[in-house]
Amino acid sequence: MPHRLLSASAALLLLGGCSLIPEIELPESPVEGLWPSGPAYQATAANAPLDPGQPSLADLGWREFFRSPELRALIERALDNNRDLRVAALDVERARALYRISRSELLPQVEAGAGFTRQRTAEDFSQTAGSRTNSRFEANVGTTAFELDLFGRIRSLNEEALQQYFATEEARRSTRIALIAEVANAYLALLADRELLALTEATLKAQQQSYDLTSARVGQGLGSQLDVAQARTAVETARANRSLYTRLVAQDRNALELLVGAPLPDDFGAAAPPVTTADFVTDVPPGLPSSLLLRRPDVRRAERELLAANANIGAARAAFWPTISLTASGGLASGELGQLFQAGSGAWLFSPSVSLPIFDAGRREADLEGARIEREIAVAQYEQSIQAGFREVADALAARGTLDDQIAAQRDLVGATQESYDLSLLRYDQGLDNFLTTLDSQRELYQAQQDLIALERQRLANLATLYKALGGGTGATSAEVVAGLDRPRALPTLD
Repeated sequence: MPHRLLSASAALLLLGGCSLIPEIELPESPVEGLWPSGPAYQATAANAPLDPGQPSLADLGWREFFRSPELRALIERALDNNRDLRVAALDVERARALYRISRSELLPQVEAGAGFTRQRTAEDFSQTAGSRTNSRFEANVGTTAFELDLFGRIRSLNEEALQQYFATEEARRSTRIALIAEVANAYLALLADRELLALTEATLKAQQQSYDLTSARVGQGLGSQLDVAQARTAVETARANRSLYTRLVAQDRNALELLVGAPLPDDFGAAAPPVTTADFVTDVPPGLPSSLLLRRPDVRRAERELLAANANIGAARAAFWPTISLTASGGLASGELGQLFQAGSGAWLFSPSVSLPIFDAGRREADLEGARIEREIAVAQYEQSIQAGFREVADALAARGTLDDQIAAQRDLVGATQESYDLSLLRYDQGLDNFLTTLDSQRELYQAQQDLIALERQRLANLATLYKALGGGTGATSAEVVAGLDRPRALPTLD
């Protein structure tokens, strides 16, 4: 009889596999196949044909994109120590565990047990004269309330858990790419503010010299107290700016240490080249198809969440059909422990049950309607993620197409203001102009130099942003993730 029980159970298991998950096709991209065109994009060549011998930006690792050795070392430390990235990795492990729990429900849970029962039956309920005490020893193996997935409810929930796991993995990749870009931007901000601090200190030194010379000239009767007051105004302004940039440098360092997740050396960045001359990042190659947006982790996450919502509809549909559960066990039972393994002590139990929904006041219909609405929400979020990505890339391309010209013009402006300052200083020394003209020229030169440093930093930061917006270095595919579901993983240490 036990072998018949096992045969019947296996036959019922083979009946499973029916799926009520609706067929779904991803919606068409809500953006155009080409990037925007116009005066802001003429220098980018983003819509140029792809060079077959050149790697795609999405396949370009961050080590190849960021050239600065110091920046690479920073990113390495951030990937090892950043707490946000640790949380994202642990979220993936949690989703992986939840998926494996869901998948385990497709198979019965077989348990072995042994027990002893001693019971006294009252005289009024005993079939024999007087009360009776019975003993029962048993040992069995079986399963309890195992649901036969004839209509795919459990398989639908399993598919939903799998897609949610994929979505969490994409969220981790998105966090990783964002962290790389944030470290690069924080590093560039620190270098730029240090350069601005050095410029301010040099300007303060020059203005202090001008103040001393002006005071000496007034003492010789060659000027007025107004010139001294104006020179002192320039000195105090430079002193205030020095305090500002000193504070910004300290705050930039604090922000970078938070991203890296560890303290930085005291002399960090001291030997770094200025942002106006250094080659920190690889230029983005021409020919960037908008299909690269589909490789962004946030877009792929939205896609997985859409598929998960669609799978949930299958589970809601299956709730309208009967639920078949199976309880079965086989083993040994005897009134005496010594006779437990004797012939004739075999015992078995086979107890299938069927639950058919009849009336629930519209609860199942509401669950199904809610699942369909959740899918429509996921469709809208998927399309929105593509549109948001397109906007981010388009903005970065517009900046890339105009910043080079702006920087070239700013360099010329610095040269022009430098020449203007030199001439005004010469005319002041010869008594042809008052000190206010020289002071204005000096202010314009200082402002032009500040703007040039800020533009150079913006150009480099924009390239890092474009690398992030195009999903650079996105990593493993979903197939590779599936292959690693059953492999043990080393969790990050939480020291």
